[in-house]
Amino acid sequence: MLSDGSYLSRIYPSQDTKRKRLKGIVVRVIEYQLEGVEDAEPLYRLVTTMIDPHDAPAQELAALYPQRREIELAFDEFKTHMRGGQIVLRSKTPELVEQEFYGMMLAHRAVHSLMNEAALRQNLDPDRLSFSHSIRVIRRKLAAMPALSP
Repeated sequence: MLSDGSYLSRIYPSQDTKRKRLKGIVVRVIEYQLEGVEDAEPLYRLVTTMIDPHDAPAQELAALYPQRREIELAFDEFKTHMRGGQIVLRSKTPELVEQEFYGMMLAHRAVHSLMNEAALRQNLDPDRLSFSHSIRVIRRKLAAMPALSP
C-alpha cells in the first residue's frame, strides 16, 4: 500500500508466466469512484506503470483519465470514421505527408466545429452528438454541392 491509497501489483504476459512468477511487470493500481455520475460503476481501477505517488498522485491520475479517453476517441474518429479505411496518404515526401496529415486534422476540426454549432442551436451538449453520423450527413451534403475547380 502506498501513501496515496494506491498499491503495487504485478501483471504477467500469460497464465504460465504468472504461475512461475516470471516476466512480471510492477504496476500501480489506483481504485476510485466517480461521485455524482449517473450509471457509474461502484469502483474503477486504473493500472499504471507510474509507480511513484509523489510524481503522479492517485487523485490526479484518476482525474486525468477521462481526458485520456477523449483523446483516444479523437484518434478513433480520425483513423476509423473520418478516413473510413479508404483514404491512403499518397504523398511521396515527408513534407507532403505532413501537409496531407495537417489537412486531415483540419477536416476533423471542421467536423467538430459543425457539430458544436448544431448542438448550440438545439441547446444540446456537443458530446451527445455522433461523429460518425455527422460525417455521413456532411458527405451527403457535399455530394449535392457543385464541384469547385482546383
